[in-house]
Amino acid sequence: MFTIYSDDHHLHYGKSELVDGELKPCFECPARADIILDAVRSAKLGDVVMPDDFGLAPIQAVHSPNFVAFLERAWDMWTAFGRSGDALPLSWAIRGLRSIEPETIDGKLSYFSFDASTPITAGTWTAARSAVNVALSGAERLLQGDSSAFSLCRPPGHHAASDYFGGYCFLNNAAIAAQYLLDHGAARVAVLDVDYHHGNGTQSIFYERDDVLFVSIHADPLQEYPFFLGHADERGSGAGLGFTANFPLRWHSSAKAWFAALDSGLALVSDYVPDYVVVSLGVDTYKDDPISQFRLETADYLQVGSRIASLGLPMLFVLEGGYAVAEVGKNVRNVLVGATSG
Repeated sequence: MFTIYSDDHHLHYGKSELVDGELKPCFECPARADIILDAVRSAKLGDVVMPDDFGLAPIQAVHSPNFVAFLERAWDMWTAFGRSGDALPLSWAIRGLRSIEPETIDGKLSYFSFDASTPITAGTWTAARSAVNVALSGAERLLQGDSSAFSLCRPPGHHAASDYFGGYCFLNNAAIAAQYLLDHGAARVAVLDVDYHHGNGTQSIFYERDDVLFVSIHADPLQEYPFFLGHADERGSGAGLGFTANFPLRWHSSAKAWFAALDSGLALVSDYVPDYVVVSLGVDTYKDDPISQFRLETADYLQVGSRIASLGLPMLFVLEGGYAVAEVGKNVRNVLVGATSG
């Protein structure tokens, strides 16, 4: 299994996010990717390679032009107002307010984001673009005939929709990879999201389409971030009706309950018969993750990998969350070992 990785992720390093009413150091930090890279190398799963540059076209195939233009210019607009700290929004266009893109940077930050946990820094755009190239390079490996690849993306992507960012995510790496596979010959792609948090961005991007099946196992949005998508009755709309499947689980759900949901999701993927599977790989389902409430052990991730690989389909693993930094490398490594040892 090839691993694709870029040091550019270090260029995005948010200093703080709003947690429990306080600004605290960001849980999403460069150490996550560094530790995972070391774990992958120590497992000797295959070569670690640099990504190719795919330009803006694959990004623009998923994200709206004004959103992409905003991300590209956001830091310059922020500093032009004399700011030097991380760029964070002030407000959101909630019920009863009008959703019209403002002219100023404070307004644009509020318009294009949905939380206060995703700071934009001087290197965010470069890092986010590089993460997309990492995902696309993995997709290209599958198109060239490899059975699996691991795209070690940072920043993550599954909370980013076509025209908004949040949840530590700016560009939706998994969705962009899925669209790239479709644009290069695939008839159907499945996106399997096993992150603790619902992939609201991925769901919204493909919600009205039948060429991408989106399956997610995640914490119940009645209890957990991102709160406003991920309910079991969300099944798609229009042509996409029946091509979204959510398996929300309550806080403190056991590994047994989680694996039962995974098996149900895998059955849907198998019945869909996709040409490729893109796995949004979050390991924040781990029992000691600082912002999550599930109960998986490090050893369980071997089974996560082997059960997903039992589909027997070409598979791209795209890194999403996992914030127990001391264990994140072992947990990701076990998924990949499990996926390649069966």
